[in-house]
Amino acid sequence: MTGFGSVRHAGVVAGLCLVLSLHAVSVPADMIDTSGLQPWEVCGLCHSLDGISPMSRFPKLAGQRKTYIEKQFRDFHTARRENDRGQMQAITTEVDLKDLPAIADYFSSLPPPPAAPVEDAANIGDAEAIFREGRGRIPACLSCHGTTDPAMLLAPWLEAQHEDYLVKQLMDFRAGIRTNDPEGVMRTIAAQLSDKDVSDLATYIAAQDRPERTP
Repeated sequence: MTGFGSVRHAGVVAGLCLVLSLHAVSVPADMIDTSGLQPWEVCGLCHSLDGISPMSRFPKLAGQRKTYIEKQFRDFHTARRENDRGQMQAITTEVDLKDLPAIADYFSSLPPPPAAPVEDAANIGDAEAIFREGRGRIPACLSCHGTTDPAMLLAPWLEAQHEDYLVKQLMDFRAGIRTNDPEGVMRTIAAQLSDKDVSDLATYIAAQDRPERTP
């Protein structure tokens, strides 16, 4: 599918992504027509083809670790991870798993997203210290999310991610709603964070430029 038809088709499906994001409903996969699209274009309908989604419900995938993208896709596909409105469970059934490496390659090869501006840098509490050095029994976020150690390939890069998305994930880990973290590491850490810690960390992390790293 090319030209106007392709653009129109993409617009219709992108509109469905918007509807899904605004209404707490689960839509059957057969309502999402992805015919004629490349596998990464299907993902790009919600996450954007540049990997920098305009809506915070959909995480920015640009420059993300390939291994992390593949794991999350598989976890949604097998229902090991769920989101609150079922978009990902539906869309993963529309993509052949053999295309997953190409999807992950596409998004991981994109330039990382720009950092968000901080409106009140003086009001982020212990966020910088927790992120870079840790606090008490909470390890530094960067010890997993900022290293190229092969043992940490399933930990995503965090800098410049949507602030609201980061808050949602930390809250879901803390509440036990999200449970696909290896060995429960994130649930253990999130349980030690207050609401203010979560908010401050998300604000701080979203405002950080992502260094050049090899995924």
